[in-house]
Amino acid sequence: MITEHTKALVDNLSKTDTSSASVSNVATDIVNKAQSPALTDDLSSPSVTPLARTHLAQKHYYPSNHYDSHHSLIESKPASLAVEAAVAIVINGVHYAVLMASPYQLEYLAVGFLFSEGLIQYSHELLDWEVTQLTDMTSYESFIQGSTDKNSGTDIFEQSLAQLQDYDVYIVELVLNQRCHQRIQAQKRQLAGRTGCGMCGITGLTQALPDLSAYHQEMEHTKSIAPHLSYLLQMRQKIDTMQHTHQLTGAVHAAATMQGDDLYLFEDVGRHNALDKLIGWQLRDKVDVECVLMTSRLSIELVQKSIRSRIPWLVGMSAPTSTAVRVAERYGLGLAGFLRDNRVTYYTGI
Repeated sequence: MITEHTKALVDNLSKTDTSSASVSNVATDIVNKAQSPALTDDLSSPSVTPLARTHLAQKHYYPSNHYDSHHSLIESKPASLAVEAAVAIVINGVHYAVLMASPYQLEYLAVGFLFSEGLIQYSHELLDWEVTQLTDMTSYESFIQGSTDKNSGTDIFEQSLAQLQDYDVYIVELVLNQRCHQRIQAQKRQLAGRTGCGMCGITGLTQALPDLSAYHQEMEHTKSIAPHLSYLLQMRQKIDTMQHTHQLTGAVHAAATMQGDDLYLFEDVGRHNALDKLIGWQLRDKVDVECVLMTSRLSIELVQKSIRSRIPWLVGMSAPTSTAVRVAERYGLGLAGFLRDNRVTYYTGI
């Protein structure tokens, strides 16, 4: 059951502005509001979601222009590390997947993930949702008791509890309409996603390599709207300026798109999660997206997600794989990579 308090928090989340101004404010003004994500731990406010934590590290290095294999310098200082959380997706009471992701914009992540998996076709098919963080003994015990065999014994329970407490754990409970529920039951599979894994946990080639012909875009249309180099470089410059969590930790990817002069940026420790967040935002806010820029390489799962979302152009700061290019060309997705200081390479739509 969704409480009134949770409803209020969800309403705030659905109204969150992810434009350039708001993203900048989130990074610089660590939390005046309970729903704003913090870049570092704020122990005074348990409702704050930290995106990074500090950890004491020891740096070993040689001074500039002086290489001496026997005399390196040592510097101890705190390092900022990106938070990587286990996000359990529960659909109509059934545990469907576990994603390793940055614990922010989880509503967008869930909607984008469901769409990318072919479980929903429209955002209104998601009837309700609730995001819960396991923060204390009571919440862990409640989750474990509801997820394990009651006859498994106390030893298994205590072992599971000890294991889970090594992680940041979030439960995203989703309520889908009856038609979607039947679709999920027909699939009868469990998927376990991990950071950067792409298609980890998918069994069966037909599921890993789906038929995307229903989403085919005309290549001539893609050619006519190919983004200009100057436009892409402008996007990259905005991303470099605004990707605050990456600047702090060096460990997250971003998916971004432009709406007019505003950049909409979605960060996550997993590149496919970042794109799912953008797709979830696109569906929830009913936004037309012409071009998505990824800070990562372009692998097949990113191409599949973009094709399903009918995104005309997908651009990466690194290279695409051969399979990504082949599939993009087959289904009419514009693909470009190696977006650098003064150049970009177009692979399809040319």
